[in-house]
Amino acid sequence: MRYRKLGNTGLEVSELGFGAWGIGRDAWIGADDDESVRALRHAIEHGVNFLDTAYAYGDGHSEQLVGAAVRDSAETVYVASKIPPKNMEWPARRGLRPEEVFPADWIVACTERSLEDLGLETIDVQQLHVWSDDWVGQGDWLEAIERLKRDGKIRFFGVSINDHQPENAIRLVESGLVDTVQVIYNVFDQSPEDALFPAVEAAGVGVIARVPFDEGALTGSVRPETTFPEGDFRNSYFAGERKREAWERVQAIARDLDVEVERLAEIALRFCLSHPATSVVIPGMRSTRNVERNVRAASAGQLEENQLTTLRRHRWVVDLYR
Repeated sequence: MRYRKLGNTGLEVSELGFGAWGIGRDAWIGADDDESVRALRHAIEHGVNFLDTAYAYGDGHSEQLVGAAVRDSAETVYVASKIPPKNMEWPARRGLRPEEVFPADWIVACTERSLEDLGLETIDVQQLHVWSDDWVGQGDWLEAIERLKRDGKIRFFGVSINDHQPENAIRLVESGLVDTVQVIYNVFDQSPEDALFPAVEAAGVGVIARVPFDEGALTGSVRPETTFPEGDFRNSYFAGERKREAWERVQAIARDLDVEVERLAEIALRFCLSHPATSVVIPGMRSTRNVERNVRAASAGQLEENQLTTLRRHRWVVDLYR
């Protein structure tokens, strides 16, 4: 396992992290708690030392599993979690005041609730689960963050940037108030490279890259005939013609790279790790098998420049919230 600096935090984190949304059991249907804990432990045994969860992932269920795995380990493991917006809206709508979404008392109460779920005394990186750059200099959210740091309940502060809006955190990055940003970054959505990544590199802000496989599309496992369990969020994510469109684009990528579709998951992960701004990439890993596959992919290192040049031609940002 290779390790990278998480911005200016001083933390050395594994370049492969564990995305724990899928083990919350409320959006990704079919997770088994016993296998989820085995996957978490397996990841830690392979050198993964960064686990990303959130209260919203099953109303604390994911946090409870993550906390159990961390407490059972003798290794140093860093935990990142997230505070849900008080109005429970993802992404943040324009025009909302910060006190409607992240008032100070809500931030403190949610953090204390997450600490209880995790069974830990401190959250290494506590994040706001949505963000609007209009909130820089407004509201009392920053007072709450500073209080939590002062009380030792969190070590560092970050935000999870709204899906497909990487430019909507540049003011925050440039303000010097944030330690990390979490952003969608993958072969299809390369937009963070345009303005966000240069800004974080200049400011020394860590980058947590999420959704490296575009919810499965970039692994080649989502095809026109693919079905998902009732209640699974992927039914809406891949609604309409998106399964067919994604499959056609995945096949085109494989042809351009002259590889089998089965190799695309490895390539998609390595694409994220090939940008120097990326501190850690956090694929979902609900099984030990997925852990092993992703560890192997990460160990293969960065892609060749000619491969990156080819992949640059396959941008395809589909903002499902517009």
